[in-house]
Amino acid sequence: MTDIEMLDRDWPLPGRFDFEGQAVRWGTLGPAEGSAEALPPLVLLHGTPFSSWEWHRVAPWLARRRRVFFHDMPGYGRSDMRDGQDVSLAVQGRVFAALLDHWGLARPDTLPHVVAHDFGGATALRAHLLHGAAYRSLTLVDAVAVRPWGSPFVQHVREHEAAFAGMPAYMHAALLPAYVRTAAHREIADSALAPYLAPWLTGAGQRAFYRQIAQMDLAYTDEVEPLYPTIRCPVQVVWGEADAWIPIERGRALAAAIPGARFVAVPHSGHLMQEDAPEAIVHAVEGFVGELDAAGDKPQP
Repeated sequence: MTDIEMLDRDWPLPGRFDFEGQAVRWGTLGPAEGSAEALPPLVLLHGTPFSSWEWHRVAPWLARRRRVFFHDMPGYGRSDMRDGQDVSLAVQGRVFAALLDHWGLARPDTLPHVVAHDFGGATALRAHLLHGAAYRSLTLVDAVAVRPWGSPFVQHVREHEAAFAGMPAYMHAALLPAYVRTAAHREIADSALAPYLAPWLTGAGQRAFYRQIAQMDLAYTDEVEPLYPTIRCPVQVVWGEADAWIPIERGRALAAAIPGARFVAVPHSGHLMQEDAPEAIVHAVEGFVGELDAAGDKPQP
């Protein structure tokens, strides 16, 4: 069984949403819609260079009493990867807003809580501030949101995308795990790392990996950063104290830019908190959204 086949088995994404000719794969966990005991729904957004798999340790806990939705962004995971594809943040924000409508989560009575990591944070922010998406609450985990962002590796690849995309597969297979491992503070075993790498190790995946890096542009966060004070839902910012990709100072600056935002620092965690401290995410999210649900707070349209 290949790593992709194991990913299909262990983290199925049976849903398909067609966005401008691109297939977006998605899945759900938790009580069926309309269950009497179910709490308001929750949506998880992954970062880069990851996929919805990054939530595999977190989602089952959050789905005990609420429906949880997740998807692989276009150009990532098991969604479409195509040569010449636009996978920038400009597209991802529009995809997310359209997906919420597709899932039936865009009505005032069905708005979800949203938890977004890394590029997923910028995606959720753009969908909300530019494309009219509304949320009950927004939790941003080590989010791409405040300049500067982008590691020296990212900056180098952006300048030489073609050279990296066309390198021999064995060189890409050696470089990729070394890079992804730097996202975590703790050591990641090879078996735990494999599902993160699998989508990027095909021929199309290798090209897609460098394509998404080449399309990273600070202009997409610069465009919405002045709008952070106008966010229309409660926000908490959760950050790993040992994040080597986006230092915690960026997280504190993000929280300070959003009136009333709650800030949570997580010790002994790097950028990939889903591996370093998944229990911290569960605790922060359940506490935050639980308080809001109990108070009966009504999100603003």
